[in-house]
Amino acid sequence: MKYLSDYIGFILDSLGTLSDLMWNFPTNIQWYAEIPVLGNLSFVSILLIGSGIYFSLRLKFVQIRYFSRGISILKKRRQTKTGISPLASFLLSTAMRVGPGNILGVTGAISVGGPGTLFWMWISAFFGMATAYTESTLSQIFKERKGNEYVGGLAFYGRKLINGSAVAGIFLSLLYIVYALLCFPAQGFNTLSAVGQVIGSVTGENLQINSPVYLISATVLVLIVAFASFGGIKRVTGMTNVLVPVMAVVYFLTVAILVSINYDKIPWFFQQVLAGAFHPDGIFGGAIGIAITQGVRRGLMSNEAGQGTMTMASAASDVKHPCDQGCVQSVGVFLDTMVICTLSGFVVIMGSQWLSDSSWLQMGKLDMFISSLTSLSPSISTVTSVIVSVCFGLFALTCLLGFVSFAEISANRISREKWFINSVRIACIVVTIFGILTDIAGYDLASLWNLSDIANLLLVLCNIPLLYIGFRHVLKATEDYDHHRN
Repeated sequence: MKYLSDYIGFILDSLGTLSDLMWNFPTNIQWYAEIPVLGNLSFVSILLIGSGIYFSLRLKFVQIRYFSRGISILKKRRQTKTGISPLASFLLSTAMRVGPGNILGVTGAISVGGPGTLFWMWISAFFGMATAYTESTLSQIFKERKGNEYVGGLAFYGRKLINGSAVAGIFLSLLYIVYALLCFPAQGFNTLSAVGQVIGSVTGENLQINSPVYLISATVLVLIVAFASFGGIKRVTGMTNVLVPVMAVVYFLTVAILVSINYDKIPWFFQQVLAGAFHPDGIFGGAIGIAITQGVRRGLMSNEAGQGTMTMASAASDVKHPCDQGCVQSVGVFLDTMVICTLSGFVVIMGSQWLSDSSWLQMGKLDMFISSLTSLSPSISTVTSVIVSVCFGLFALTCLLGFVSFAEISANRISREKWFINSVRIACIVVTIFGILTDIAGYDLASLWNLSDIANLLLVLCNIPLLYIGFRHVLKATEDYDHHRN
């Protein structure tokens, strides 16, 4: 067992070094770092925010113009015989967007870059709404019909845009499968951690990692993943349609109540965020580049605008016009970052643990958040801790379900042979078990985040160039949309 633990540790440490190197490039090169202002910005930060600004300008800030349109599409009940409804597509993508990153990502970003990172998450998300609109509209334009379902997304429009290259389609499908597999361990870890946190909040004692409760919970989780893996997108959407609204509403109400109780701290919250965005506190390194990079990095992990990961959910939707789905996914980025992540930011910053307790920075990310949460509600700390921990576990579980579904769609893009599809399904189960083992072995979640960070970066570097190549199609579709809407 010790040999296995050491081997896992070696892999995770190596990937951590690689992840930091890739995400910080070229700020880790001395001559670049010495350039005023620009030297604080990594290539990925420039690529994501710059692309969002470009798409916003060319689409005349579609994220503002058609925001209400996206909401009205979601409000309409629509039965579909082919594909899934826009609402079901929205909930499926939200199942992956509104995940542990909304809690841990925000907490981790603030613990590294200070309160100002939340401001840069807002900036990234605002322009990311235009990027999400672009990739979702593109996925609708190039979707395909498979039986009574629509399939599409990054691999599909990638192939079409690169002269119908089958190699490009296979490569992008494999890349997404690798992405999903790299993200599975963190979500398995998170789901199991939530169980321990709930029991710890109720009993006041830390649950031992060799506890039968952990083993039983791990077994149940693996069975759920297996059940979803062999059920297809319809089964997954049936589960996410129930879980996503419940967890999002419960989390929103819980944190909103805590914020209202501490309403006198709201002006101070915004002062800390705005001041920290441009003049970070010295305890976080005091560098604006750290705040920007962390804001973009964790914002991407949360809202996923520009990765192409939401495009399969977008393509599965049966809408009247491709831009309808673009509007819907733009609203999804807003919900994820401007609402859910901001609520998490309220808890972490207003909790003030980062100012009053030096040991706070050495805690695990979930412990950091719970500590901040209880400081805002000392009289009902047990209740709020349990509620938020349950929501956290559901966030992780729905992310797992989304990855299962989209990994299978990508597998179908490569081959529909039963042995190949079942191999991908089994791989999903195996890497979920790997995530559980890292939790039981006592590793911190940050180690598994490195896997997700590398996967996120690889997808961005493949997807953003494709969005530029296919942008002319999105422009034409939007011009047609504007004409009919007006």
